[in-house]
Amino acid sequence: MRRIGLMGGSFNPAHGGHRHVALQALRALALDEVWWLVSPGNPLKEASGDMAPYAARVASARAMARLAPIRVSTIEARLKTRYTVDLLKRLPGLYPKRRFIWIMGADNLAGFHHWKGWRDIASSVPIAVVARPGYDGDALASPAMGWLRRGVRPAGQARRWDEWRLPALVLLRFRPDRRSATRIRAADPAWHRRFMSDRRSLSPVARSQEQH
Repeated sequence: MRRIGLMGGSFNPAHGGHRHVALQALRALALDEVWWLVSPGNPLKEASGDMAPYAARVASARAMARLAPIRVSTIEARLKTRYTVDLLKRLPGLYPKRRFIWIMGADNLAGFHHWKGWRDIASSVPIAVVARPGYDGDALASPAMGWLRRGVRPAGQARRWDEWRLPALVLLRFRPDRRSATRIRAADPAWHRRFMSDRRSLSPVARSQEQH
């Protein structure tokens, strides 16, 4: 069984902070790969109005993941799953020889109770929460954490996540990386233009490679 970490997000754009978290989580959780699930549209972010085209976001993720055990996946677009809970229902049937753990930042845990079917998500895969400066207090005080607290596992047991009874959550702390997509967009609002020529991000060849 291959051990896969799932990181969902808009990747608007992907940046070195995403890569840093993925590589640190890969080591801490003894993963074979981390999959970046590039969301076609995040229901909690659609009102922001600064979402770049999907092809550009996928291309930026592929560029940032290069030469690392990180797989950029467009599976949500292919399956037309709008919510994480729906995607997680499909993955075991599509990938029976893989075991998955969901990786999220403390900022996501703070608002996790707003996600559709969040209890079902927590009951279907273990969750690794990565500390993020400025968000840890809100995450620990969140309604979702109140429900998940009984399933918290010691960080020293993080490599045994595939043995845990669900729901299960582990809190991970890495060297802080303060890079953010918000700051990148503020400094370069037209960042996506340099990626728009990369049609490979949605090509049939890329889709085929992604499935193996």
